Amino acid sequence: MMYGPCPVTIAETHPGRGPEASGSFAPSFPPQSPEQETRTMTQLPPFFYELFHYSIPRQGPGDDDSTRRALDLLTPHLSTAGAKPLKVIDLGCGSGQQTLALAGRIDGSILAVDNHQPFLDELMRRAGRAGVADKITTACRDMAGLSSADGPFDLAWAEGSLFVMGFTAGLKLCHDLVRPGGCVAVTELCWFRPDPPKPCREFHEGHYPVMTDVEHNLDLVRAAGLQPVDHFLLPEAAWTDNFYVPLAARTAEMRRLHGSDPEKLPVIEAVETEIENYRKHSAFFGYVFLLARRE
Repeated sequence: MMYGPCPVTIAETHPGRGPEASGSFAPSFPPQSPEQETRTMTQLPPFFYELFHYSIPRQGPGDDDSTRRALDLLTPHLSTAGAKPLKVIDLGCGSGQQTLALAGRIDGSILAVDNHQPFLDELMRRAGRAGVADKITTACRDMAGLSSADGPFDLAWAEGSLFVMGFTAGLKLCHDLVRPGGCVAVTELCWFRPDPPKPCREFHEGHYPVMTDVEHNLDLVRAAGLQPVDHFLLPEAAWTDNFYVPLAARTAEMRRLHGSDPEKLPVIEAVETEIENYRKHSAFFGYVFLLARRE
C-alpha cells in the first residue's frame, strides 16, 4: 500500500500538519502540533503479507532512479564521502528493491531492517543474483526498538516506512542512528495542493490523518535536529509501473482465490480502493524524497 506494509486500521492524532508539496498556502486542514503525535495500530493479519508478497517488486511506491538520485544528492553532504566505506541502515526495507539500488552504488555496507523475515530472505536472494550480497546484512527487528546504541551510521535510509512508527518519531530515530555529519533520506506522503476533492481527502483522513505538505514536513525534519539539504517528488511511474500495476495483478489473483472469504475480502477491497484513489487523484498527493544532514 502507499502506506507501506502496515495495518489497515490506524488511529492517530497529530495537531500540526497541513497540506502541500510545492509552494506555500494557507492549510485547509487544522494546524497541529508535532509533539502530540501518537499512533496505535492493529496487528497485521497473515493475509496482508500474502497479498503484499515479495513476488511483487516493491511493497510501496518507489523506483531505482529516484533512490540513486537521492543518494547522489546526499553524497556531497556526507563529511566522510570518499574517505572510507559508508555504513548505511535501511529502515523498513521490505523485500529490498531500494537496498539493492543502494548496494550497487555505494562503497560500504548496508544493514537492512524489517520485521518480516520472508522479506529479508527474498532480499538476500535478490542480492545474491545481483552480486551485492557481500554488502548487505539483515536484521529482523521492529524499527521502534532501535536506538542510538545500534549506530552510528553514516546514512539512514527509509523509503515509505517511517509513518509506521509516526513520522516525527521516525525522524528522531534517524537522527539518533547517524553520526554528526551523517545524512538521512526518507520518503513521506505529502499533499501537493490544498484543495483535494472530497473523496480523496476523506480517503486519506481515514488512513493517514496526519498527512501534510512538504513545507510542514521540512519543519518536522528541522525539529528533529536535521538540516534539510534537498527534496524532490517521486515520479508517477514510481506509483504505477513499479507498484500499482504488479499489485493490481496480485490483488486480482487474490480476489479470484479468496473473494468469498469474509476476512480476506475487506483487505482486497481496501487495496482496490487505494489504487483507484491514486488513479483519480494523483495530482493532489504523492511521495516526496526528503534529504537532510545531521550537523
